[in-house]
Amino acid sequence: MINKQGLWFVTLFSLILVLGIYYVTMSDDTLSKILDSTSPEQNAEAVNVDVDEASAFVALRVNDEEEMLKEMNDLQTILLDESATLEEKNDAYDALMNLNANQGKEEELEKKIKKEFSYNSFVKIQNDQIRIVIESNDHNVETANKIIRSIQSLYDKKMYITVKFQK
Repeated sequence: MINKQGLWFVTLFSLILVLGIYYVTMSDDTLSKILDSTSPEQNAEAVNVDVDEASAFVALRVNDEEEMLKEMNDLQTILLDESATLEEKNDAYDALMNLNANQGKEEELEKKIKKEFSYNSFVKIQNDQIRIVIESNDHNVETANKIIRSIQSLYDKKMYITVKFQK
Protein backbone atom coordinates (compact mmCIF):
# COMPACT_ATOMS: atom_id res chain seq x y z
CA MET A 1 0.00 0.00 0.00
CA ILE A 2 1.29 3.48 -0.88
CA ASN A 3 1.76 5.89 2.02
CA LYS A 4 0.62 9.52 1.89
CA GLN A 5 4.12 10.91 1.42
CA GLY A 6 4.77 8.61 -1.53
CA LEU A 7 1.43 9.47 -3.08
CA TRP A 8 2.16 13.22 -2.80
CA PHE A 9 5.59 12.72 -4.33
CA VAL A 10 4.15 10.81 -7.30
CA THR A 11 1.40 13.41 -7.78
CA LEU A 12 3.74 16.40 -7.69
CA PHE A 13 6.33 14.65 -9.85
CA SER A 14 3.64 13.86 -12.43
CA LEU A 15 2.50 17.49 -12.44
CA ILE A 16 6.06 18.74 -12.92
CA LEU A 17 6.61 16.20 -15.70
CA VAL A 18 3.45 17.27 -17.55
CA LEU A 19 4.35 20.97 -17.23
CA GLY A 20 7.89 20.24 -18.40
CA ILE A 21 6.64 18.39 -21.48
CA TYR A 22 4.19 21.20 -22.20
CA TYR A 23 7.01 23.75 -21.95
CA VAL A 24 9.32 21.74 -24.24
CA THR A 25 6.64 21.21 -26.87
CA MET A 26 5.50 24.85 -26.83
CA SER A 27 6.42 26.79 -29.96
CA ASP A 28 8.88 29.70 -29.75
CA ASP A 29 6.24 32.19 -30.89
CA THR A 30 3.83 31.24 -28.12
CA LEU A 31 6.59 31.32 -25.53
CA SER A 32 7.78 34.77 -26.62
CA LYS A 33 4.19 36.10 -26.48
CA ILE A 34 3.80 34.81 -22.93
CA LEU A 35 7.10 36.32 -21.85
CA ASP A 36 6.29 39.66 -23.47
CA SER A 37 2.85 39.84 -21.86
CA THR A 38 4.30 39.31 -18.38
CA SER A 39 7.12 41.83 -18.60
CA PRO A 40 7.33 43.98 -15.45
CA GLU A 41 7.58 47.26 -17.40
CA GLN A 42 4.09 46.86 -18.86
CA ASN A 43 2.47 45.75 -15.63
CA ALA A 44 4.10 48.44 -13.49
CA GLU A 45 1.73 51.09 -14.80
CA ALA A 46 -1.38 48.98 -14.21
CA VAL A 47 -0.69 48.20 -10.55
CA ASN A 48 -2.85 50.13 -8.11
CA VAL A 49 -2.44 49.60 -4.39
CA ASP A 50 -5.21 50.76 -2.11
CA VAL A 51 -4.25 50.83 1.55
CA ASP A 52 -6.99 51.16 4.12
CA GLU A 53 -7.20 50.90 7.89
CA ALA A 54 -8.02 47.19 7.86
CA SER A 55 -4.79 46.40 6.02
CA ALA A 56 -2.83 46.82 9.25
CA PHE A 57 -4.86 44.00 10.81
CA VAL A 58 -4.51 41.92 7.66
CA ALA A 59 -0.75 42.47 7.73
CA LEU A 60 -0.60 41.35 11.37
CA ARG A 61 -2.60 38.22 10.59
CA VAL A 62 -0.57 37.36 7.49
CA ASN A 63 2.71 37.87 9.33
CA ASP A 64 1.47 35.69 12.20
CA GLU A 65 0.30 32.97 9.79
CA GLU A 66 3.65 32.98 7.96
CA GLU A 67 5.57 32.64 11.23
CA MET A 68 3.29 29.86 12.41
CA LEU A 69 3.54 27.95 9.12
CA LYS A 70 7.32 28.25 9.14
CA GLU A 71 7.51 26.99 12.70
CA MET A 72 5.08 24.15 11.94
CA ASN A 73 7.12 23.12 8.91
CA ASP A 74 10.30 23.09 11.01
CA LEU A 75 8.63 20.94 13.65
CA GLN A 76 7.17 18.58 11.05
CA THR A 77 10.62 18.22 9.51
CA ILE A 78 11.94 17.12 12.90
CA LEU A 79 9.05 14.67 13.27
CA LEU A 80 9.73 13.12 9.86
CA ASP A 81 13.53 13.06 10.24
CA GLU A 82 14.72 9.50 10.66
CA SER A 83 17.94 10.58 12.36
CA ALA A 84 16.12 12.56 15.09
CA THR A 85 15.98 11.00 18.53
CA LEU A 86 12.77 9.99 20.21
CA GLU A 87 13.11 12.84 22.70
CA GLU A 88 13.52 15.41 19.89
CA LYS A 89 10.45 14.02 18.15
CA ASN A 90 8.42 14.14 21.37
CA ASP A 91 9.50 17.76 21.99
CA ALA A 92 8.60 18.70 18.41
CA TYR A 93 5.21 17.00 18.76
CA ASP A 94 4.51 18.80 22.05
CA ALA A 95 5.51 22.14 20.50
CA LEU A 96 3.24 21.46 17.52
CA MET A 97 0.31 20.66 19.81
CA ASN A 98 1.07 23.82 21.81
CA LEU A 99 1.01 25.90 18.61
CA ASN A 100 -2.37 24.46 17.65
CA ALA A 101 -3.75 25.04 21.16
CA ASN A 102 -2.49 28.65 21.14
CA GLN A 103 -4.07 29.28 17.77
CA GLY A 104 -7.41 28.01 19.06
CA LYS A 105 -7.10 30.14 22.22
CA GLU A 106 -6.27 33.23 20.13
CA GLU A 107 -9.40 32.77 18.03
CA GLU A 108 -11.47 32.19 21.18
CA LEU A 109 -10.15 35.40 22.77
CA GLU A 110 -10.84 37.40 19.59
CA LYS A 111 -14.46 36.13 19.61
CA LYS A 112 -14.79 36.98 23.31
CA ILE A 113 -13.58 40.55 22.73
CA LYS A 114 -15.92 40.91 19.76
CA LYS A 115 -18.87 39.59 21.76
CA GLU A 116 -18.29 41.48 25.02
CA PHE A 117 -16.78 44.75 23.78
CA SER A 118 -17.82 44.90 20.09
CA TYR A 119 -14.24 45.48 18.89
CA ASN A 120 -12.36 43.73 16.12
CA SER A 121 -9.09 42.51 17.54
CA PHE A 122 -5.87 40.64 16.89
CA VAL A 123 -4.57 38.38 19.67
CA LYS A 124 -1.10 36.82 19.87
CA ILE A 125 -0.17 34.42 22.67
CA GLN A 126 3.48 33.65 23.43
CA ASN A 127 4.17 31.68 26.62
CA ASP A 128 2.71 33.82 29.44
CA GLN A 129 2.32 36.96 27.35
CA ILE A 130 -0.83 37.96 25.51
CA ARG A 131 -0.68 40.84 23.07
CA ILE A 132 -4.01 42.31 21.99
CA VAL A 133 -4.44 44.90 19.25
CA ILE A 134 -7.87 46.53 19.16
CA GLU A 135 -9.26 48.21 16.05
CA SER A 136 -10.43 51.56 17.39
CA ASN A 137 -9.59 55.25 17.25
CA ASP A 138 -10.70 55.69 20.87
CA HIS A 139 -7.76 54.95 23.21
CA ASN A 140 -9.79 54.31 26.35
CA VAL A 141 -7.85 53.17 29.44
CA GLU A 142 -10.99 51.92 31.18
CA THR A 143 -11.90 49.71 28.23
CA ALA A 144 -8.34 48.37 28.08
CA ASN A 145 -8.49 47.50 31.79
CA LYS A 146 -11.85 45.75 31.35
CA ILE A 147 -10.44 43.73 28.44
CA ILE A 148 -7.36 42.78 30.50
CA ARG A 149 -9.51 41.67 33.46
CA SER A 150 -11.84 39.73 31.18
CA ILE A 151 -8.96 37.87 29.52
CA GLN A 152 -7.11 37.25 32.80
CA SER A 153 -10.25 35.68 34.29
CA LEU A 154 -9.85 32.80 31.81
CA TYR A 155 -6.41 31.85 33.17
CA ASP A 156 -5.39 30.40 36.54
CA LYS A 157 -1.84 31.78 36.46
CA LYS A 158 -0.78 35.40 36.00
CA MET A 159 -0.61 36.39 32.34
CA TYR A 160 1.12 39.52 31.07
CA ILE A 161 -1.54 41.13 28.90
CA THR A 162 -1.00 44.24 26.78
CA VAL A 163 -3.72 46.08 24.92
CA LYS A 164 -2.95 48.43 22.05
CA PHE A 165 -5.52 50.52 20.20
CA GLN A 166 -4.86 50.93 16.51
CA LYS A 167 -6.81 52.09 13.52
